[in-house]
Amino acid sequence: MAAMLEFDHVHFGYGRAVILPDLSFTIEKGDMVALIGANGAGKSTVSRLCNGLLLPSKGHVRVTGMDTKKVRTSALARKIGFLFQNPDRQICKNTVYDELAFGLQVQGVSEAEQKERVEKALETFHLDPKWEPFTRSRGERQRIALASVLIHEPELIILDEPTTGLDYRECTEIMEYVTALNREKQTTVLMVSHDMELVQSYAKRVLVLSGGQLLGDGPVRQIMKDEQTLHAAKVMPAQIPALALRFGDTFSDVYTVADMVAALEKERG
Repeated sequence: MAAMLEFDHVHFGYGRAVILPDLSFTIEKGDMVALIGANGAGKSTVSRLCNGLLLPSKGHVRVTGMDTKKVRTSALARKIGFLFQNPDRQICKNTVYDELAFGLQVQGVSEAEQKERVEKALETFHLDPKWEPFTRSRGERQRIALASVLIHEPELIILDEPTTGLDYRECTEIMEYVTALNREKQTTVLMVSHDMELVQSYAKRVLVLSGGQLLGDGPVRQIMKDEQTLHAAKVMPAQIPALALRFGDTFSDVYTVADMVAALEKERG
């Protein structure tokens, strides 16, 4: 399977402050990966290096084989969709329709195709084309921002703390849609998050970052019970895996509420 994203001995810093001393990892096409770590671990720096907003001082970042040092950010933007933590940083138009159409216009998409894609996005995300984005709730603005990203059909989606400020229903709606894209269209997803319940529910693979260094890389279930690595990264596991660890070997295969209920019923005989 082809590499979608590659960090090859990446170094990045501001003056004497080194954020990433030497970071290497590869994400394959179709992966659903979570990047976790405490505040200051370097997660946001990684996400901005992916789309060329930042460039490594040493090493290379490659997206579908394109070196971010050698191509325009506009070329990367055709491959990558980036959802900011705060939707207000990427909404710039006065109506939802204009917001969704704006990026397509910049890319030179025909009016007929613009109309078709916008109408599909409006239906998919339950949006009113006449809404004024900044008068809507936080969850609605996040849906608008996500729709404006996914309307371009990117090969790689980067979600920077995608559920901050959302309630459970809004969070689930956004993540179920992203998961469907990953499953049905093999869209690659890199999710930067501190929400371990979210990571547990949706990620397939987890990268653990601390001090700009990769401490762990593996399947989500393996990482969720790797106490040594999570402790070193100052990250708590999701609640159910953490509880299962305290109950001992009998609960070694418990990761979800359903798993826990089944294990407890088995214990009761």
